[in-house]
Amino acid sequence: MTRGFIIAFIATVASSASSEDWTQWRGPSRDGIVGGKKWPTTLNKENLKLKWRVKLGSSYSGALLDKDTVYVTESVGGNETVRALDRTTGKVKWKQQWPGKMSVPFFAWSNGSWIRSTPALANGKLFVAGMKDHLLCLDIQTGKIIWEINFPEQLKTPVPDFGCVCSPMVDGKYVYIQAGAGFCKIEQDTGKIIWRTLKDKGGMYGSAFSSPMIATLHNKRQILVQTRETLAGVEIEKGTVLWKQPVKAYRGMNILTPLPYNNGIYTSTYGGGSHFYNISHKDKNWQSEANWDHKSQAYMCSPILFEGHAYLHLRNNRFACYELKTGKECWVSDKRFGKYMSLVMQDDRILALDQNGTLYLIKANPKKLQIMDTRKVSSQSTWAHLAISGHQLAIRELKGIALYDWKNSKPIVP
Repeated sequence: MTRGFIIAFIATVASSASSEDWTQWRGPSRDGIVGGKKWPTTLNKENLKLKWRVKLGSSYSGALLDKDTVYVTESVGGNETVRALDRTTGKVKWKQQWPGKMSVPFFAWSNGSWIRSTPALANGKLFVAGMKDHLLCLDIQTGKIIWEINFPEQLKTPVPDFGCVCSPMVDGKYVYIQAGAGFCKIEQDTGKIIWRTLKDKGGMYGSAFSSPMIATLHNKRQILVQTRETLAGVEIEKGTVLWKQPVKAYRGMNILTPLPYNNGIYTSTYGGGSHFYNISHKDKNWQSEANWDHKSQAYMCSPILFEGHAYLHLRNNRFACYELKTGKECWVSDKRFGKYMSLVMQDDRILALDQNGTLYLIKANPKKLQIMDTRKVSSQSTWAHLAISGHQLAIRELKGIALYDWKNSKPIVP
C-alpha cells in the first residue's frame, strides 16, 4: 500500500461524517458551538417551519442527526428503545430495544425514571447508555447490537440510584463514559474496557451526572471529567489523573459540563456556587488553584463561551453572563425562564431551548440580556438538549420529537 493511497484513505474516512452532523452531547466538539449554514435572525413561521413530528415514549436524551437519519431514545413500559427515523419523512427505519426498567429515589420521582443519557455517533456505530448502567453499541444501518456492557455484572458494581446519566463521548477509536462506578475508556470495535479511573462506591453518590469533554491545557490534550465530588483532568492514553479539584454540591449534584478557558476551568453547582480554577503545569507537575468564587448557582445548564464570557441558565431560573477572567457578574436577567435551558451558539448568537417548550434567539452581549426573537415550539416539557444540523433543528419533547427547517424564506441580498 503506497503512502499516497494511505493518505487518501484516511482523508476519505475522516470526511465520511459531515461537519454539520450532530453526533454527540452538545454537538461534535461537545461545546455547543455550531458551524455550517448561517442562521436566520428570526424564529418566525416563515423561517422556522415544522417538517414533521413523531410521538414517542418518554426520554430526556437529546437527538442525534447525520445526513439521512435522526436517532432518538425512549422508555416504554419496562424497555428502553433506540429509533432511527428517516430525516425526510420521520418514518422509522429501524428500532432496537432492551430491558431497562428502574425507579429513581422518591425525591426525584417527579422527573421520571426514563432514559437520560444522550447517545454518541462515530465510525458507523451508535453508542447509547441505558439507565441500569448498560452501554450498547449499535450498527447505524440496521440497529443490530454489535456489543454491550452490563457494568454491574461485569465489574460487580451497584446499579446507580439515579441511573446512568452521563452522555458517552467519542474520540478516535474509543468511547468514554462515567459508568461502572468510575470513568471508563472503551474500544469502539470490541467493547473492551481499556482503563477505568476516578473510581467511586457507586449507588447514591456514584452514577455521575456530568458528561466529559476534551480540553487542551498547557498544550496537553486531556479529558475534562466532573464526578459527583471532583473536577479532574485525565490523561487520554493511560487514564492517569493529571490533576483534580474537590467541587462541593448539594447531594453531589455536579451536573453541567464544565467550561475550559485560557488554561482554566469554570464550573457551577447546585448548592455549591460558581468557581474558576487555574490549572498550572511545571516540571511535570499539575496543580489546580481557585482563581475566583461566586455565590451564583447553576443547575443543569452547561455554559456557552463567547469572547471570554460564560452565558448560562441558573438554578433560580434566570439567565446570566459572567466574565471568566475576573468572575465579574456582568448581568443576571430580571426575567425568569423554565427550570432548564439547553444552549447552542453560532457567531454571537445563542439558540436556547427552555424547559417550558419555548425557543429563544439571544445575542451574546456582556452588557445586557438581548433577546432577538422568541417562539413557542412545544406544549410539552423540553428537557432534552436541542440538536441542530445544516438548516434543521430537532426538538426532543418529553413524549415526541419535532424536526424544523430553519432557513431564510427569502434570499439574502448583499
